[in-house]
Amino acid sequence: MRTLLRASPILAFFAVSSLLAATAACRERPADAAARADVVEASAALRGLMAQQVPRRFRRGGSAEPERPAAETRVGLVEPEGTHEFYWTRAEYTDNGRGWGRYNGRGGRRSWTTDYPKADYQFLVGLKRLIQIDAYDGINPVSLADPDLRRYPVIYAVEVGHVDLTREEIHGLRDYLNAGGFLICDDFWGTREWDQFERNIRAVLPGRPIVEIPLDHPLFSTYYQIDSIIQVPNEGNARAIALGYPGAHTYERDGYVPHVRGIFDDHDRLMVVINWNTDLGDAWEWAEDPFYPLVYSTYAWKLAVNMIVYGMSH
Repeated sequence: MRTLLRASPILAFFAVSSLLAATAACRERPADAAARADVVEASAALRGLMAQQVPRRFRRGGSAEPERPAAETRVGLVEPEGTHEFYWTRAEYTDNGRGWGRYNGRGGRRSWTTDYPKADYQFLVGLKRLIQIDAYDGINPVSLADPDLRRYPVIYAVEVGHVDLTREEIHGLRDYLNAGGFLICDDFWGTREWDQFERNIRAVLPGRPIVEIPLDHPLFSTYYQIDSIIQVPNEGNARAIALGYPGAHTYERDGYVPHVRGIFDDHDRLMVVINWNTDLGDAWEWAEDPFYPLVYSTYAWKLAVNMIVYGMSH
């Protein structure tokens, strides 16, 4: 089997090298150093930037039907804009049809499409503002069963409380992670969704424990210093909090306490980051909304940047 780096050795080497060099350079620039020192101000600046750059159809009240690259222009086959250092890659997976993504045409929903594609576009706007990185501007959904998955060192899976992986997806994700890949899980809530996710991830990585990631782990300091875990609410709950509605809260179902858990390999490399009882994707998707509180989008951006820098450099 190919390893992750062997799939594209030159691209992978320069992607990591460029990211680390860019991160160092970013710290030396006064404007970016200030943003790093006070990410709240950076989040406020991002809000204005996104309001200008995100297409109108993705804003509140607009139409944002999921897009898929045509087969002849898909990343990894033919890419008109050339090769980039980083691709924000969304995991495409089979689910149990009970999530909140878009309809699959068979009476169920495609959970992997939750917040898609608006959250992906806005994530890229923010990422390129906060760190210097040559990131592909387009969307990049890739099936867990696709051999091309190994081309992308970091993948993002949303609504994982509804995963129902096929045999091919289980083997594809296992090979990807064991070859050096990095999986970010997000936006699932409560014990029922945890149980569904746990059954599937244990099929992918049998025998590997799922543990709380301590705050002294490099994940929480690799770029921004994160001293506490914040529960990021969905957009509706966030607006209710901002508007001062009685009884407004951040949790969903019985997911009262946010967690950042992980799965490590035999060499203590973090392979999987599990953001449970929190919704980072909504914080990115609605970062331009003046009713979305900055405290949540700020935390979501800090953790996102840390996860990307960690995943690309380990």
